[in-house]
Amino acid sequence: MQETLNYINENKQRFVDELFELLRIPSISADPAYKEEVLKCADVVAEHLKNAGADNVEICETKGYPIVYGEKILDKNLPTVLVYGHYDVQPADPLELWTKPPFEPYIEKTELHPEGAIFARGSADDKGQFFMHLKAFEAMMKTNALPCNVKFILEGEEEVGSVSLGDFVNENKEKLSCDCILISDTHIYSNEQPTVTTGLRGLSYVEVEVEGPNRDLHSGLYGGAVPNPIHVLSRMIAKLIDEDGHITIDGFYDNVETVSDSDRADMNKLKDNPEEFKKSIGLSGVEGEKGYTTLERTSIRPTLDCNGIWGGYTGEGAKTVIPSKAFAKISMRLVPYQTPEEITEKFTRYFEKIAPENVKVKVTSHHGGMPYVLPTDTKEFLAAKKAMESAFGKEVLPYRGGGSIPITSMFEQVLGAKSVLMGFGLDSDAIHSPNEHYGLFNFYKGIESIPMFFENFSK
Repeated sequence: MQETLNYINENKQRFVDELFELLRIPSISADPAYKEEVLKCADVVAEHLKNAGADNVEICETKGYPIVYGEKILDKNLPTVLVYGHYDVQPADPLELWTKPPFEPYIEKTELHPEGAIFARGSADDKGQFFMHLKAFEAMMKTNALPCNVKFILEGEEEVGSVSLGDFVNENKEKLSCDCILISDTHIYSNEQPTVTTGLRGLSYVEVEVEGPNRDLHSGLYGGAVPNPIHVLSRMIAKLIDEDGHITIDGFYDNVETVSDSDRADMNKLKDNPEEFKKSIGLSGVEGEKGYTTLERTSIRPTLDCNGIWGGYTGEGAKTVIPSKAFAKISMRLVPYQTPEEITEKFTRYFEKIAPENVKVKVTSHHGGMPYVLPTDTKEFLAAKKAMESAFGKEVLPYRGGGSIPITSMFEQVLGAKSVLMGFGLDSDAIHSPNEHYGLFNFYKGIESIPMFFENFSK
């Protein structure tokens, strides 16, 4: 292993230079105008896989953008790790908020990254993170230190919902068979307190519509005598959460996982700093479900949030109307053992129940995903914990994230393997935002940790 680490240390600058090449490609999957750039990025990723030492590298066609596959099978009797990542990126808008062009990567020191951070769209999500795996694999191959079989599946549609991935995995179960899945598309708690993500929340996302009069009405002629859909919708949304931060939907908490006192204690070993948390987002106070810490509210408890609300006239100047309709988008983050189907149904029934008789309501389900948990007593978690402790020289704690990566549950259901969420970014890396960046320290720590994960898991 020391020879592998020496190889990594000797090639650090080249690794960054090659990552810059990848970051210069605007592989924006959401915008058809960038189709050729996304396809070009797939070609470049495939070439990097081949150069690192992978066999049977393919650019696999799907209904959408291709999936890049590669493998190194040493012995069918050895364990197999499947590495997942994505080469597509979010749109860079609004461009005027970037300090420098989003696809011209550069390194700059920051308060959190005194060694420097790579600024570019995709630097942390997910090109910089999946590229760590390619370079760690290269280092193991060059030093004859790969201890088990490895397969790579790198997709180009994660930022648009992985629309083709499910079909591809279902159609290629044997090809993708493995003993665990290794993903670096999450973050650690901090560089001072490294963590392994052991849980992600699921998601139920709906759009609601409240309809009142059969047309927009003059607010002078009709105001005070008819239901205003914006008022009605606002009152209905307000009824969804009570003064204790408790979601009022009938049966919403029926299947919520009860987290043990010991697991809650472990979770709260993380240095939860309420003042720093408030400062980082410009607030003077926080709120949430009574009886839980901020860390618990953002990880092991389900939530409901209004993500957008509109209706009536929103243009320049004034237009005095009572709108015919009002709309809102609402997301609910789920925890084990809730399902998006169950929660969407309960939300719909409750929303219809609390609607006044003089309006019509409609609930449209957009998408959802299952929650995911990796128990801390599994060989997958322990292999990751030990690897990162070796690289960071510090105790590594379990950490439950508040976001959702629905593919983890799909992988487990179809391939029967657990996903290890061994990400190295920080939640301050501005992913999906202007000036996205990824610390050089984090990039290198990832490359150092990954070979040790392979070694630990194989043992």
